[in-house]
Amino acid sequence: METKAKRGDLLATLYWTQSIVERRNTMPILANVLIECQRGEIRLTATDLEVGVRGHVDGEVAKEGTVTVNAKKLYEIIREVPNEQVQLKRLENDWVEIKSGKSVFKIVGMDAREFPQFPKIDSKGLSTTPASTIREMIERTIFSVSTDETRYSLNGVFVEESEGGKIRMVSTDGHRLAFEERVLGSLGLTKGVIVPRKGLSELKKLLESGEDGVVSIGFRENMGLVIKDKVELFMRLIDGDFPDYTKVIPKGNPNKGIKMEFADGKVSISANNPDLGEAVEEIEAEYKGKPISIGFNARYLLDVLTVLDSEGEVDIELKDELSPSVIRKTGKEGYLYVLMPMRL
Repeated sequence: METKAKRGDLLATLYWTQSIVERRNTMPILANVLIECQRGEIRLTATDLEVGVRGHVDGEVAKEGTVTVNAKKLYEIIREVPNEQVQLKRLENDWVEIKSGKSVFKIVGMDAREFPQFPKIDSKGLSTTPASTIREMIERTIFSVSTDETRYSLNGVFVEESEGGKIRMVSTDGHRLAFEERVLGSLGLTKGVIVPRKGLSELKKLLESGEDGVVSIGFRENMGLVIKDKVELFMRLIDGDFPDYTKVIPKGNPNKGIKMEFADGKVSISANNPDLGEAVEEIEAEYKGKPISIGFNARYLLDVLTVLDSEGEVDIELKDELSPSVIRKTGKEGYLYVLMPMRL
């Protein structure tokens, strides 16, 4: 294998491998990036078996072949080389030579046949949708995903299609629930799927890169597939049953406020820490109803306020001190957040 490519192009593609490669050394090959030079094309692939990324690099292939090398070491070397042109060459015993200007590096590699195989994506079978819309949906749901590994089916965001070309994303950790619905058209889903947190985090980074544009997305068997520009992302779906979230979303909460203790026209927000002291803030609010004193986990409340637009108002729908509350962006349909109260 022998190929030449621009330093900038290699770095841009290797960047996506850095947060995906496995560092725990359970399988040494998973710390490596697969380099494939075939039919005049250069491809770089990395995976931890749950999430995979494949990037296409423009370059010149002098000799076809494949090899794997440590993704972090290759990235660090190419980042520091002095010349814009970089040559990669496979030597005997899977060593790889890296040349740039007068600099020469040799690093040990591993046989490409040991690298896990990922499917080839046929972009014709994927749906095209605005990248900014998918990014916003992820931002408004991923923070509610459970980090408790014993609750495996809650370790991702539930994605399903509903009527009218609408796509829903739902997440919960048992204490709160985030629900987002947008009109995107069909993604080819016959039933709901659970997309893992890490896959969505990588997808969010990918969607934040470059111009918004569009992204191709779809699902095949147990995989979520995404293409943006020259980068392909694979996500192994979580095999489990997501709870019936429709039974969790409260209906008929008549009271709307913004906080914890409030009466007509005002809301009093208070916090108390035995070691540090207490704080009370009173703000105006459009509230008419019986006085209610209710407690929320401050971080859970801040999480949702952070992903909603900073300007404008939010509605908090309350029933009583012990029932779940619903938070919405005033005047905006399609998003809601269910928050369980806590005893103070």
